[in-house]
Amino acid sequence: MKIRYALPVMLALSSFANAVELHHVTVRTGTDGLDMVPLTISNAGGEDLSCNADFAHWYSAGIATVEPGKKARIELWFDAKTGTFTILNDKRENLPVERLWCGLSGRAYATRVQVTLDRADAAKGERDVSCAMAQDSLVCR
Repeated sequence: MKIRYALPVMLALSSFANAVELHHVTVRTGTDGLDMVPLTISNAGGEDLSCNADFAHWYSAGIATVEPGKKARIELWFDAKTGTFTILNDKRENLPVERLWCGLSGRAYATRVQVTLDRADAAKGERDVSCAMAQDSLVCR
């Protein structure tokens, strides 16, 4: 048997050729059972900030642009059972937040700094962050 025919036959008979089984995914909607934990981001620097949320390792979205001297308020929701923070989209679907970060507009990814969230923020019922340049990098505390 020639090599060009052997490889497809071997792949077809291998476990790699198994079909992927699709499963229905139920997307949580609304805020029942969730606590609101608003996030306020203050721009104490001299350049616009671009703040983003990663909802999965392949999907992220801008959540706020903050001008110097201004603040942005983002509605976050917390599920105490799972420890998950979520943002609601326009359909009120829960988008679990994997990571929040801000950077300088126009070069946000290169200058990004992560904004941490934890159960202590949920217990307080809010999270306030102020971002500014410190030496050569952006700092959000």
